[in-house]
Amino acid sequence: MKRHTLVSAFRFSLSCRAVAWRRRVAFLPLLLSGCFSPSHEPPRPGSTDLGGREIVLPAQILDSTLIVEAKWDHFGPYHFLIDTGSSVTLVTPELAARYAENGVPLPETPRVEVQSSDGTITVLPAVLLRRIELGRARFNHVPALIYDCLPLTGQLGVKIDGVLGFPLFRAAELTLDYPHGRVLLRPPGFAGPPPAGSSLSFNNASKTPLVSLRIGDRSFIALVDSGSDETLSLNPFGLAPKFAFGPAEGPTVGTLTGDRTEQVGRLAETIYVGDYAVPRPAVEITDDLSAIGGGILRYFTITFDQAHDRVTFYRDATDPIAVPGRRSAGLSFRKTPAYWRVVGVVPGSPADGAEVEPGDLVTRINGEPVAKWDVARFERLMANAESITYTFLYGPHEADKKLKVVDLVP
Repeated sequence: MKRHTLVSAFRFSLSCRAVAWRRRVAFLPLLLSGCFSPSHEPPRPGSTDLGGREIVLPAQILDSTLIVEAKWDHFGPYHFLIDTGSSVTLVTPELAARYAENGVPLPETPRVEVQSSDGTITVLPAVLLRRIELGRARFNHVPALIYDCLPLTGQLGVKIDGVLGFPLFRAAELTLDYPHGRVLLRPPGFAGPPPAGSSLSFNNASKTPLVSLRIGDRSFIALVDSGSDETLSLNPFGLAPKFAFGPAEGPTVGTLTGDRTEQVGRLAETIYVGDYAVPRPAVEITDDLSAIGGGILRYFTITFDQAHDRVTFYRDATDPIAVPGRRSAGLSFRKTPAYWRVVGVVPGSPADGAEVEPGDLVTRINGEPVAKWDVARFERLMANAESITYTFLYGPHEADKKLKVVDLVP
């Protein structure tokens, strides 16, 4: 049985983060960040056919992650999250059953051990897919792991059929154009000018997008992780970073192997992504690999050139990137259409003062059923509201609690 190691926690972010995310909110979407780091080089797709041309795919941006839609059969459309922090592709059982190579039934698929950073082991079934198609791009004989994606679907409000890991794009130049909401695929050596911007190398045997960033005058290695909505997950070991705020206990996030509490803060120093400055960003403290997530990536057009082991960051503006703080009432949720279940309460927050506890169920927000609060609408509320009224279900009875929205990370 093969074993993979989880680098950055294969996390589902469930929290009440802040505005801008970490500007985000009181519930953050369930997100997969930096899912797996294999103990050996991941298998390549059997073949990739781009037809020798550039392919442009419209993308939705939900909680700083890019979702592309594809329809190549009468069962679609399918929705995929693009995760450069993942060394594997994940697909739902339905998609796996439909496209398993040679019609292999799911009960007979091999199992893959996945190890989290704390050593906990879980197992996911493996499958070889006949194909995945994105517009005119066709990926044949795709190795994948099977995961139901229901937490992602519930939190993002869009049915997610899979998570496309970085190795899928080895035979393509991949561009994530956040400002214009699109994804571009080009054949290696595609005729055209090289991408403008600041290029960083990621020359390593496993073809993982690990790049060198700077904090003040010190360098550190970070994963470019488009599957995370974090601004920056920072491992402080050897860096001795200076903080303007915190670190302090923050929201609760879920992982494949259980929930955990974040430590969050705001740096007093500047992070440099190539030539681009990010002064005093809000960060999550981690014991795992540092990673730059969608909270910063969303300001850029980013081109991954695996043929030349480089990633190029570009943005029209050259002014420093201002990363907002995190606003919240102190609640973290796991979302379903009928209710949101509290999975964490930040100590000292308004929710803590109102004696909200993990396991409590929220059925309404400002008087409206939670089903009416999609990601974008809830983000806007959290960004601008001074307080939010949550309706809690206690047995057969409901009770309203008006909770102040505060800056968890100023």
